[in-house]
Amino acid sequence: MMALNTTVYEKFRNAFEQKCCQLIVEAYQTALNEKVIQLDWNENDISYELYEKMEANPKRISLFKIHLSPEFRIPKDVPKLKSFSDKLPRIDLKMAHFALKQEFKYFFEAKRLKEKSSHLKRAYINEGMDRYISEKYPLGCMLGYLLEGKTNETIKGINSLLEKDKRDTEVLSLKSEKVLKSIYQSKHSDIGTLKHLIFNFTNIAN
Repeated sequence: MMALNTTVYEKFRNAFEQKCCQLIVEAYQTALNEKVIQLDWNENDISYELYEKMEANPKRISLFKIHLSPEFRIPKDVPKLKSFSDKLPRIDLKMAHFALKQEFKYFFEAKRLKEKSSHLKRAYINEGMDRYISEKYPLGCMLGYLLEGKTNETIKGINSLLEKDKRDTEVLSLKSEKVLKSIYQSKHSDIGTLKHLIFNFTNIAN
């Protein structure tokens, strides 16, 4: 099959990315209204709850035609011995859509965050962002589940750690997009722009 025109491919990919982000933002908003999520849940619990909300969203099938997979194993060359699948990298959510005789894929990796926890902010960088930057993870978006504190102060903390690591050019900055009112972005020499959605659950128990 002939390679797709780059402009056409980028147009479809960007539109697909917007739909993926819209679905997960709507799932987050529904979760806030229903107040099911608890602040002591781990990130997999929260991710699965959001997955269920996206699965139930009628837009997913009727408009977007997106298939979802929770906790998806990413293919990697490992010896096919007993328990080899346990060695495969896993990412929290995979979204897929077929168009133009191709499968478009998009991924979300989630980490818990607390304003005063340097440990969680460090994990957000080392076990989240850096896996995208190193291309261990394919095209996708970071999700931050804020469980304590304020969003802007937590982002400042993440940026301070990046600056401490001499990564000043990779800090998160707030952006506005047509579909998403606010989304953070970081710039990286190897992969370009990485998007970040920070979901604030701190008031969910009230």
